[in-house]
Amino acid sequence: MNWLRCALSSSVGKKFLMAITGLLLCGFLVVHLAGNLLLFAGAEAYNAYAHKLHDNEQLLHIAEIGLAAFFFTHLYLAFSLTTENRIARGRGYAENQSKREDLISNFRPESWMLATGLGLLAYMLLHLADFTLEWRDRSHYEGLEPFDKAVSLLHDPISFVGYLAGFAFLFAHLSHGISSAFQSLGLNHPKYNATIKWGGLAFAGALALGNMSLVFWAMGQ
Repeated sequence: MNWLRCALSSSVGKKFLMAITGLLLCGFLVVHLAGNLLLFAGAEAYNAYAHKLHDNEQLLHIAEIGLAAFFFTHLYLAFSLTTENRIARGRGYAENQSKREDLISNFRPESWMLATGLGLLAYMLLHLADFTLEWRDRSHYEGLEPFDKAVSLLHDPISFVGYLAGFAFLFAHLSHGISSAFQSLGLNHPKYNATIKWGGLAFAGALALGNMSLVFWAMGQ
């Protein structure tokens, strides 16, 4: 584990690990959305997918543990790097900046990353409370098949608003996060930076709109 200790001891190593965990989480989001899009195919297709997924409980638990490890590592690195950046800038630096410069810096994409990440954490907790932990009122969906349960949960006003807000945070986070991850990995070049930037925006938009479409579709059922 010496390599991990060395990586966590420098900002460059932290950014590298943050990029890796972020891209791995993006891969999960693609797979998760692909499975959820089976809702459009109807109850039979979605129920078959959900039952097959839960038939492999051990593999599912391992995947969930790995996913949680990636997510909380990513979140820890975000807090750590944000704290380091604030300390590095120092009080004297902040006092020498004009109000106009401070206002502009607050609207730079990188300044949104921690806030949008926390928004995604709130969405994730709501999603887990709905579908996995079932902490909320189960009386209106208990005993239902996965398809009907999903539609019922997405009809809930709290879930409807919370999920749409979560997907808006997802777009805002990934619209800058994708290109930032490539840069942290050293995969940037003036010739390709524009393609990476617009490709990241397209990827973020596709994920957000794909998930939002499921929420609006469920409300129409």
